[in-house]
Amino acid sequence: MLRWGILGTSFISDTMAGAISASDGSRIEAVAGRDPQRLSDFAGRHGIAKHYSGYDALLDDPDIDVVYIGLPNNMHHEAVIRAAEKGKAVLSEKSLTTTMAEADALAQAVRDRGIFFLEGLMYLCHPLMAKAGEILQSGRLGVIRSVSGLYAADIWKFVNPMGKGTIFNLGCYPASLLHYVIQTACGQHAFSSRSTSAFGNASSHDGNICDASLSVRFDNGVLATLQSTDSFGMSFAFSIHGERGALRFLTNPWLPVAGENRLELCEYGRAPEEIVVLSDHDAFGHQVRLVENCLKAGLKDAPRPAPQLTDSLEIMSLLSAWDDQARLSSTSGA
Repeated sequence: MLRWGILGTSFISDTMAGAISASDGSRIEAVAGRDPQRLSDFAGRHGIAKHYSGYDALLDDPDIDVVYIGLPNNMHHEAVIRAAEKGKAVLSEKSLTTTMAEADALAQAVRDRGIFFLEGLMYLCHPLMAKAGEILQSGRLGVIRSVSGLYAADIWKFVNPMGKGTIFNLGCYPASLLHYVIQTACGQHAFSSRSTSAFGNASSHDGNICDASLSVRFDNGVLATLQSTDSFGMSFAFSIHGERGALRFLTNPWLPVAGENRLELCEYGRAPEEIVVLSDHDAFGHQVRLVENCLKAGLKDAPRPAPQLTDSLEIMSLLSAWDDQARLSSTSGA
């Protein structure tokens, strides 16, 4: 039985607590938060016996095997470093951090202490992603030529202004999926050889980028376009085009559910083929079970498609470049 400690009582912590409680291999040992009422309500809702008003008190608890960090992303690096110092395994929410300096410090602490670490890009733990990777490696698309993705959600009223805007909150999803596609189809090192150009609109509410677009040209000739916004809509799109065919996600690739998730494979000149991926768990449930299996096996990194630490750093590098370039080009937005 894996014993979890949860840092933070946010919506995403609530979602993860449900997934942990639903697994026969895990239980929630303790939760920590700063608001006494929210902390008490959270503990009562999930039947958690121990709740701490300070994060260090939870990290000092010897009965905790793994820490889930559901804090705002500008607090991730400090929490991961402190957890690593205590020798705890860590599952930390996306985005990895909000700057490359923070990301590098986080990674150094993880490596120095030799702990298990996983960034909470939960969708990559779902079998839908393994199926997409299988198709990419099958050759049915031929040589990959272009990738496009969009994630839009009207959530600007609820986002943390310290989180640096839509690129780190929503853009991390299409960016990380682009990373998986390029790495799977083009080789381990293809993602780092690229040039980028980005544009953005700045929010009048907090000055962060609220609408963002990114164009990428990889040195192997693959072109990619990504868009992200938290100022309008609720929409997703992601497609991959090769010389022989195209692969498109019909259901949301970043929120795969328990039950049916669907892809469309279209080899040019033929009727589209719908591919259904069945699953007993949603992405959060698969993420919990992956952590359980990794810790039982003594692993420090999860196997792909889940992001390894080096993958998370590469994704963070793209997000940082995207944000820097979008801010330079930004105009007043929503």
